[in-house]
Amino acid sequence: MLWQAVDGTKALSIFAWPIFERHEQDTLMNRLGLLLRSTAVRLSALYILLFALCAGFLVIYVTALSERLLDQQTRDSLQQEVHEIQGAYDRGGVNSLLKLMERRMRQPGANLYVIAGPNGQFLAGNVSAVQPGILDKEGWTDFPFTYSRYLETRDDRPHQALANVFELDNGLRILVGRDLGEPTKFRILVRKALMVALAIMGAGALVIWFAIGRNALKRIDRMSAASKKIMAGDLAQRLPVSGSGDEFDRLSQSLNEMLERIEKLNEGLKQVSDNIAHDLKTPLTRLRNKASDALSDDDQDRRKAALEGIIGESDQLIRTFNALLMISRVEAGSIAAELSDLDLSAIAADSAELYEPVAEEAGYVLASDIEPHIAVHGNRELIGQAIFNLLDNAIKYAGDDGSEIKVGLKAVNGELHLSIADQGPGIPPERRADAIKRFVRLDESRSKPGTGLGLSLVSAVMSLHGGRMALSETNAANAEKPGLTVTMVFPRARA
Repeated sequence: MLWQAVDGTKALSIFAWPIFERHEQDTLMNRLGLLLRSTAVRLSALYILLFALCAGFLVIYVTALSERLLDQQTRDSLQQEVHEIQGAYDRGGVNSLLKLMERRMRQPGANLYVIAGPNGQFLAGNVSAVQPGILDKEGWTDFPFTYSRYLETRDDRPHQALANVFELDNGLRILVGRDLGEPTKFRILVRKALMVALAIMGAGALVIWFAIGRNALKRIDRMSAASKKIMAGDLAQRLPVSGSGDEFDRLSQSLNEMLERIEKLNEGLKQVSDNIAHDLKTPLTRLRNKASDALSDDDQDRRKAALEGIIGESDQLIRTFNALLMISRVEAGSIAAELSDLDLSAIAADSAELYEPVAEEAGYVLASDIEPHIAVHGNRELIGQAIFNLLDNAIKYAGDDGSEIKVGLKAVNGELHLSIADQGPGIPPERRADAIKRFVRLDESRSKPGTGLGLSLVSAVMSLHGGRMALSETNAANAEKPGLTVTMVFPRARA
């Protein structure tokens, strides 16, 4: 049985191995397909193709340039030889010509020299034979020709040369040529060097291409995995940032900022929904009860009073929804185009003057310390509404009768600080963040009228104007009544 089990295991391994191998091959092909479809790899391939074309053009250009340079040097050298030989013949005749050519033939790396008669018969020279027809025409040969050297057999490889043929006045024909072996070797050497350099650079480019494409594919895979988690509902998930500062990081940072904004709006929506359900349930219940009482009561005076109470509750609900609508419009930026240059000093002074009788009626003193001619770029209606909300809160929670409420405006370190300060109980530092949230009321007894949207609206207005809202204590030394100072911080308007 043990032997059968071992054989079975071997058989299973034998059958499973091809399946595993095919799976690995399919996985590799899929990853290779993804790699080839990625933008980074396609761009890299395009750059490599462009580089190959430029390198190929460079090889052809350098090779052709070197050939032309070597050909020109050969022709200049042969032309100089022709002038010297003709000069020797003019000075001393055939004897001087033969002596010069004999001396030149014996030098290392000598050129090709041939003296032939009028009928083309070889008379002297350092080559045994040249291609037929070369000595029939004067001037430069139209193309490289073949020739044979002395002591060579028929099996030896023929040589090629370039020559200039000229005829003397006595009928002799002189051929002065140059073997093309060394220029050819040099040309081949240059071409090989360029090809090797091209091959090395191409291999390096392919390695870099593969590395960049693989790295880009991994980063895209990580971004795709994070995106799937986000689509599954995990808004706390963020796209990975490698810290390299490239386009992937910039895209991830932008999307992460968008996700943070969406998460914040989603949390705000959830909070608002919960607060609306909690805070509007009571007034709606009162509305229903008053309507039921008015319907069942036959007394006209009580019915009228109940209807007036219903109207008051309805007005409060309308104000609540108007405040919510305004906050939503401000946060959405739908009224950002209505901004203009304003005199913030005049707005603050008019608001203080408007609320001064209201404060006196409530038993408080409203003072102001406003610097004149301070301008801001903003929306007059929203800024005025924000100031009204802060003055309403200050009058509600100003503390004892006779205490002071102060409206201040001044420029501080390039910013504009518009503050409303009271002498009331203030807001503890640990609860200031909650006080800005919608429908949050720190008065647990709900004895003061309001909706809990005042500071939320002020915060939204300041965000629209590129500023912020700050909460601080008016009298830090008074632990019982530290007071509250709400400061609207505006950026200074540009001239």
